[in-house]
Amino acid sequence: MANVTTGDLTLRAENVDRIVKGFALRNYIFKGSLMLSTSNSWKETYYVETSTELTGGTGSAIKGVPRLAEFPYAEPTWYPTSKRHEKYAVRGVVSWEDVKTNEIDVIARTLLRLTRAVTKAVDDEIYSQISSLAGNTETVTAGSEWNSATIANRDPIQNVLNAIKLINIDNYDVLGQSGQLWLSPTDYANLLGNINVRNAGQFYTDSVTKNGNVGKLCGLTVKVSNSVTDDEAIVMIPKISGTWKQAVPLTTETIYNKLVNYEIRVAEIGVAQITNPNAICKISNTQA
Repeated sequence: MANVTTGDLTLRAENVDRIVKGFALRNYIFKGSLMLSTSNSWKETYYVETSTELTGGTGSAIKGVPRLAEFPYAEPTWYPTSKRHEKYAVRGVVSWEDVKTNEIDVIARTLLRLTRAVTKAVDDEIYSQISSLAGNTETVTAGSEWNSATIANRDPIQNVLNAIKLINIDNYDVLGQSGQLWLSPTDYANLLGNINVRNAGQFYTDSVTKNGNVGKLCGLTVKVSNSVTDDEAIVMIPKISGTWKQAVPLTTETIYNKLVNYEIRVAEIGVAQITNPNAICKISNTQA
């Protein structure tokens, strides 16, 4: 085994790895809202289940089956779809001199910022898939945006309730399954500034801030992230809506080029699968 100098990061690799993974867990906002599943394949085929409640078919009602009669037949249906994994990766280089002489821990800061870049890219992709594949849409009426010039026209609470209603109509229990509301910082400010929210405690309650959680609204956990597009909001059921299929978890590697530099690499491989799109509702045009 090659000798290492006292400045070699490999002497602290285990500690650094633990710090980075803890940092990443705090900075993933949407990844934790999906079911996590590991994979060793590059192409993933999964099945999306229809949400329509099962019936016994024409002339074979489930209710009122006569004595000794055959049971009505029913079966759920699925349709297949495929996606390939994507690699999320970034690197940085820190000079040996900076490590030795800078007044800040440039290795630690570089590790954390590179890690943040990967976690943000993963969250961006998850939001993009959730938004584009949402099975329901609540469209805000023109002139009634959450920051409409006519204050009396703003009614974000009803928009959120409508989104919950649309998901429930598709036979998913939003509130009974710990539903979430995803917002951009802009629309979170518009929401909290709404007079109905500020003056009615039954609508909004504070909660411990963790992984983007900032409180609860209408029974939904509110998550705020810059990954969310302004003019949009998402109501979704965590774990039920989709899966993050992970081929390689967040991984860091530091390569020491003796007396020259440290190259730091951070990578993850995975893919977002939206398996129950009707467990999601997009609220659109939430800002003028």
